[in-house]
Amino acid sequence: MRTVLRGRVVGEEAVIADGVVAFDGPVLEFVGPAAEFEGEAPAAVERPGLVLPGLVDVHCHGGGGYGFPDADAAGVLAAAAFHRGRGTTTLVGSLVSATEAELAERIGVLAGAVDGGMLAGIHLEGPFISVQRPGAHALDRIVPGDPAMLRRLLERAGGRVAAVTIAPETDNFDELATLIAEAGTVLSLGHTVADYARSSHALWRGGRISVTHLCNGMPPLEHRHPNFLTAALSAAAHGVAVAEVIGDGVHLAYGTVRMLFDTLGARHIALVTDAMAAAGQPDGRYRLGSLDVVVTDGVSRLYDPDGPGAIAGGTATASEVLRRTVCCAAVELGAAVTAAAGTGARLLGRAGRIGALRAGAVADVLVTDTGLRPVRVYKEGALWNS
Repeated sequence: MRTVLRGRVVGEEAVIADGVVAFDGPVLEFVGPAAEFEGEAPAAVERPGLVLPGLVDVHCHGGGGYGFPDADAAGVLAAAAFHRGRGTTTLVGSLVSATEAELAERIGVLAGAVDGGMLAGIHLEGPFISVQRPGAHALDRIVPGDPAMLRRLLERAGGRVAAVTIAPETDNFDELATLIAEAGTVLSLGHTVADYARSSHALWRGGRISVTHLCNGMPPLEHRHPNFLTAALSAAAHGVAVAEVIGDGVHLAYGTVRMLFDTLGARHIALVTDAMAAAGQPDGRYRLGSLDVVVTDGVSRLYDPDGPGAIAGGTATASEVLRRTVCCAAVELGAAVTAAAGTGARLLGRAGRIGALRAGAVADVLVTDTGLRPVRVYKEGALWNS
C-alpha cells in the first residue's frame, strides 16, 4: 500500500514548508512540494508535524534496559528495537574495552542482530585506548595496541565491524590503522592524551576517520599547548574527519554544541547518543561492560562510593538529542537533521541510500510532532511497531 506523508519535510539542503514524501515499498518515490505531487495528498488537517529522514546513530551502547556489552541475543534485539521505535533507523552497536575472549563472544552475539538488519554494524570502542582518559572503560581491560589481536577480532566479525576506536598514542598505531582501513572500517580516534603532532599524523592519514565523542575522553583545549582536541577541530573543519558530538546537554553544554556547529558545519558533525542500557529507563543501578553505573536525574555515572564518578554513557535517544540540539542549543533544524542522519550515513559509506529524504533512497522515515517528538517510524517503507 502506498504511503503518502504531507507536512514540513526536512532535507539536507532545504526545509519544504508544505511537502510530500511518498513510497510504496522500501524506496522513496517522491520527495518535494505538495503542489508538485501527482497524486492524492493528505488534506491539511491530516498532516503530521515534521517528516525527517530516519536517524543514524553510529555510537550507542544500548537502551531500554539492555546493553550491547553484556546482553544476550534477545536483549541485543530489544535494545535495538527500543531505539528504532524512537526514530533511529540505522544503529551501530558499541562495545567497551574488554579482553579478547570477551570481545570475541560479544561479536558472536551481536552478529545475529547485524545479519538481521537490526544493527548496521559493531563498534569496538577500545581496548587500545589511553589509561589516562579511560572514561567509563575498566582500566584492567585497556591494553597496548596489539595488531594480531585486532586481526583476529576483525576476522571473527567477518565484515560486521563498522568502526574501531583507538588512541593515536597506542602501541603499533600505524599497523592498527592499516588493518582497520583494509577491513573497510571507520578509524575512530579518542580516549587519548596524544600530543598535537601524533594526533595530526593520525587524523590526516586519509580514509574514513571519525573522532570519538569530541571533547569527551580527551584533554580540554589549551591555547598555548595544542593537543588532540586542537588537531581534531582542525581536521573536522577541513572535512578530513567527522566529529561525533553528544548533544544531550550532559556530555557537552548547549553553548558548546552550538559553537561546534557554527565552527565545523553540520556535514562534519555526527550527532550520537553514546546511550547505554539506562536509556528510556528510570534512575537506578545499571552495568556498562564490567562496571557499575548509577543513574541520577537521567545522568549516568560510574559508581564511586567517594563521590560522583565519571560520566558513563548517555540516557537520551537520537531523537531526544536532535530535539535538544534544536530547542536548547538553538541549532537550525536542517543543520541538526543533517548531523543526526546524513553525516552518519556518509561516515558509514551509505550516502545516497540512507540519511536523507530524496527519491531513490531507502524509505527510512521519521515522523514527529512540531516539538520533534516521534510519532511514527518507517523502516524500508514498513511502519515500525515496537
